[in-house]
Amino acid sequence: MLKVHSRCDLSCDHCYVYQHADQTWRDRPVRMSPATVRAAARRIAEHAREHGLPVVHVVLHGGEPLLLGAAGLREVLTELRSAISPWTRLDLRMQTNGVLLDEELCRLLVEYGVRVGVSFDGDRAANDRHRVFAHGGSSHDHVRRALALLRQPEFRGSYAGILCTVDVHNDPDRVYEALLAESPPRVDLLLPHATWDNPPQRPGPGATPYADWLLRIHRRWVDDGRPGSIRLFEALRPGGGGTEAFGLAPADVLVVEADGSWEQVDSLKTAYHGAAGTGFDVFDQSVDEAARHPGVAVRQEGVEGLCGTCRACPVVDRCGGGLYAHRWRTGTGFDNPSVYCADLLRLIEGVDAYAKPAHEWSAPSSVDELLDDLATGHGSPRTVRRLADDQVAITRMLVAACREVSGPTAAWEVLADLEVTAPTAVRAVLEHPFIRPWLVHRLDPSVGSGVRAAVDPLPALAVAAAVRAGVPVTVDVPVRPDVITLPTLGSLVLSGLRGSAEVTVRPGGFRVRCGSADRTVHLDRSEPSTGWRPTRDVPVPAGRLLIEDDDPYRDCYGQPVAPGLTPSAARALGRTLAEAWQIMHRDVPAHLAALDGALRAVVPLSPDPSRPLRSATARHAFGAVAVTVHPDAETVAVLLVHEWQHAKLGAVLDRYDLVVPGQGTVIRVPWRPDPRPPEGVLQGVYAHLAVTQVWRARAAADGGSAAEHADRYLAWTRDGADALLASRSLTAAGERFVERLRHALEETCVGSR
Repeated sequence: MLKVHSRCDLSCDHCYVYQHADQTWRDRPVRMSPATVRAAARRIAEHAREHGLPVVHVVLHGGEPLLLGAAGLREVLTELRSAISPWTRLDLRMQTNGVLLDEELCRLLVEYGVRVGVSFDGDRAANDRHRVFAHGGSSHDHVRRALALLRQPEFRGSYAGILCTVDVHNDPDRVYEALLAESPPRVDLLLPHATWDNPPQRPGPGATPYADWLLRIHRRWVDDGRPGSIRLFEALRPGGGGTEAFGLAPADVLVVEADGSWEQVDSLKTAYHGAAGTGFDVFDQSVDEAARHPGVAVRQEGVEGLCGTCRACPVVDRCGGGLYAHRWRTGTGFDNPSVYCADLLRLIEGVDAYAKPAHEWSAPSSVDELLDDLATGHGSPRTVRRLADDQVAITRMLVAACREVSGPTAAWEVLADLEVTAPTAVRAVLEHPFIRPWLVHRLDPSVGSGVRAAVDPLPALAVAAAVRAGVPVTVDVPVRPDVITLPTLGSLVLSGLRGSAEVTVRPGGFRVRCGSADRTVHLDRSEPSTGWRPTRDVPVPAGRLLIEDDDPYRDCYGQPVAPGLTPSAARALGRTLAEAWQIMHRDVPAHLAALDGALRAVVPLSPDPSRPLRSATARHAFGAVAVTVHPDAETVAVLLVHEWQHAKLGAVLDRYDLVVPGQGTVIRVPWRPDPRPPEGVLQGVYAHLAVTQVWRARAAADGGSAAEHADRYLAWTRDGADALLASRSLTAAGERFVERLRHALEETCVGSR
């Protein structure tokens, strides 16, 4: 976070920068100098280069960053792009009050790819309770003008969302309606900053007014079908991932003040004067040195960094102790629960209680409803979650079948115990796309993988789940010569591994012993242990996407998979994938939402000069897509959308017959020279519908060749769907699906011209 301008044109009385305990802003320069920007950019680039980061997020903040003006903002953005972009993908954001936003600034933000969050508290009464000018005048109309600009098609790509600070004096229904009226991609609802020394206002008789206020909005949001993203409620769901204010994820924010000082997260300014300070600056200290400051390091410890009250709490994994600054109390420092502790507990209980009927309401209740949702082209995240749940259920059945083949073993007992004590860890392993191909190949060696013999998978599954859960166990694991692979984690290459190895899970890693071979792998260290090849991953908005270039059962695509990538090649692929995510968000956000929560791995395919662009899915490997390593993120985005259609439809066909079985019918299609069986045509039509939607979005933005691509895929999809319907080869459910798909094609694609 770069504080590029340390003053503001509003005088909000709830602002932690100017109105709370820390007053260091008074001694800081008004704006960040060019020399400081250069030094900060150099430090960030250095950090990205040394750690091979696929993406770095930089937020321009203040004060009010728009006070730099268009020329000053361009200088900052140019410096950041030129210094950092050669080493990693730079995700640029800005938080603004929006008062000064105009078309010139919007064009600049689009030019540099800056995503903008706007501070806005709702209807006029709510917003102007705090967000006013120094003379007391309203900012409401100014901010709404800014939001209207960001909604315009040419600027929409820079609209990141709205930040709204909660005030329980405001009417929650009116606030909710005012926020939704601005069509934000995301809303952040923030509790007002407070500490035990300066607790929040609690009007009325209730003990948890902030939870009660938020739960009223939550109920409206659920009842309305969850329109848009409200980050707070999504973070508080089980497995929601958390935010800075919730959950146990390590703190990952450093602040560069206007004078170049490194500071901890700036919400600490609400605790006491100088609370965020480190004594370091960008001129003399690196990012790593600043990150080792005790105040930052303590927030990397997860539950161990919390007070005893929090550690004993049943919802600690969801709450995470609340925002660090809200734990401050003179005398005990931050070793306290949040000053909002009672509200947070009530809020989590309320979200859970209302999630049950909401889940029943939102999950497709019938085959028709599920197919109708998918026939839109993308399907909703809840439908894709149901498909993913079905796939895990199939994998569980295969695990049970494997147990029947292998007989009762210690590994099975470990896995069964973990299913009770650490079900999240077990599911994370069973969701790995290449567990099912392994199980299938074990049960029927003639099917699938290029691996010659499938060893018993249960011991490796048990160890991988135990490592994830931090449960100490010892299991004998069958190995390939010199290699032991733990799915989702990585592979250990160790000379002398033969037959089976004794694997003992320890805190932060595991030990492998086999004959004279003996190696301990430490997973909690920044440098991999000797011989350990961790599974690489890429950060994406919904979590971590694996780059799977090592798992032996990834070879299930009928095309050669690439051998292990070099570190530089893996970093390059990571950058391309991260950029492809941004492109999918720009072009087809509904498709990205359906992909985001269930795509878990990308497999690099071996290069083929005769076919430089290739991609594939495998029926047994739901959650993975194989692609050629290609530097053009625009192309990779299309390949991912295309292949994810095949993955979704394959999961549907695992459960439901859309094609009448046992036919010899073949159908001619415009995209292939050879006639295709009905299921192949159905797969092609569904994939081409999504590709049509991608190119239609690009044509609307840029025209040119994108329109030609859109028209070609539109014609292919229409002709293929018509041929399917005319073939009489579909079941009743299949005909319904294709008819609605055909309708979606005309409505979405033709109607958008």
